[in-house]
Amino acid sequence: MTKAQKLKQCNWILAILLPIVLASSIQLEATSSNGVLPVILHIAVAIPFMVLIIWHIYLHFKWNKWLSKFSKLKNATRILWWLYLITFLSGIATLIHWLIENQHSPLGGIHGKIGFLMIAFAIGHIIKRLKFFNR
Repeated sequence: MTKAQKLKQCNWILAILLPIVLASSIQLEATSSNGVLPVILHIAVAIPFMVLIIWHIYLHFKWNKWLSKFSKLKNATRILWWLYLITFLSGIATLIHWLIENQHSPLGGIHGKIGFLMIAFAIGHIIKRLKFFNR
């Protein structure tokens, strides 16, 4: 499989997972994360989503100085990267807290707000590149 084929496959899976992650995020936000099953569902779809984002970046830049290549990207893409990183790290912290306390926390609320912002930027990132999906 070529790099372009791998990237296209990765992008399509991300495009399918994005609305599922968004829906589970909205559900958690609306219910203040009540219930174990919705939280587990969110974790189950968010982890592959976040891993595929790293795969997406890897397919573009490989591992060679990929962090330095972000400085050459457009502002919206750089902001998306930083939002991803903050969402990912706050998600890990929120997961650890949830596993220990088994309840919603202010950290989870912050993670949710940052995550919504990241998804908004991701949707913009996709819209700007719709021609890639139409090929």
